[in-house]
Amino acid sequence: MAEKKVSFTEIGRGLWAFTAEGDPNTGVIIGDESVMIVDAQATPRMAAQVIEKIRGVTDKPIRHVVLSHYHAVRVLGASAYNASEVIMSEMARAMVVERGQEDWDSEFERFPRLFQGHQSIPGLTWPTTTFNNRMTIYLGKRRVDLMFLGRAHTAGDIVAYVGDENVMFTGDIVEYKSACYCGDGHFNDWPETLDNIRYWNVDAIAPGRGDALVGRNMVNAALDSTEDFVRSTYNSVARVALGGGTLKEAWDACRAVCDPKFGDYAIYEHCLPFNVSRAFDEARDMDTPKIWTAERDREMWEALQG
Repeated sequence: MAEKKVSFTEIGRGLWAFTAEGDPNTGVIIGDESVMIVDAQATPRMAAQVIEKIRGVTDKPIRHVVLSHYHAVRVLGASAYNASEVIMSEMARAMVVERGQEDWDSEFERFPRLFQGHQSIPGLTWPTTTFNNRMTIYLGKRRVDLMFLGRAHTAGDIVAYVGDENVMFTGDIVEYKSACYCGDGHFNDWPETLDNIRYWNVDAIAPGRGDALVGRNMVNAALDSTEDFVRSTYNSVARVALGGGTLKEAWDACRAVCDPKFGDYAIYEHCLPFNVSRAFDEARDMDTPKIWTAERDREMWEALQG
């Protein structure tokens, strides 16, 4: 419940990362004529903090909200921006249809501080525009490429790339000194998706959580640590699952490997049970993550305490 210190960091000309010590980040892309948001925050009240920072650097209208995936803490604040276009991947929209309300209910229980002012949420966030693999938007002369580079944090993750500054907004595909939430993830695809990001050799990244990544050394360090987190989690759990062990045994094995390396990362303890549960399922060939509900959250936690 502790308040987080907000930072608003310019990571390229007219490109900003709103970060808050491991809370969900928001990207800001300022074009010639308008502003694009990348990820909206959990509530309109939380989004208002982003808007306040934006108004400190530009008075241009906010016309596009791009949502990197469907999770409630990323999308439910979208209405605050009054944007004419809300954009997701087609897969992300399908996941809102399939599990959007359940995810909202689950995350509301998990993150009480992020959902302060939740009464102002008008309902599920629906896109006005979707795409499958690639879409280009021009903010005047500034070009923004939206791309699906592979499954990772969810099946529908997208990135936003601004070529004139060689900067990428990755959502939760990449984290920095913050645990990856893998409860809806695809462990075996995630490293290849990170390689697809590496291919672009970007100069800066606004990650999903953690500090803005400016300079290739910091970018590469975050890509490396994210891959290490994903592989360490999955490999330790998969050995137990494939050997016929229990979820609790997988939890213990994962902690033995991951606690020493990642125990001080933001939201590590929060993510761990969801990550172990999903890795356990994927190791047993469950390609589609089970839908998390508030009830399932509690049942899973109780099982891991036994």
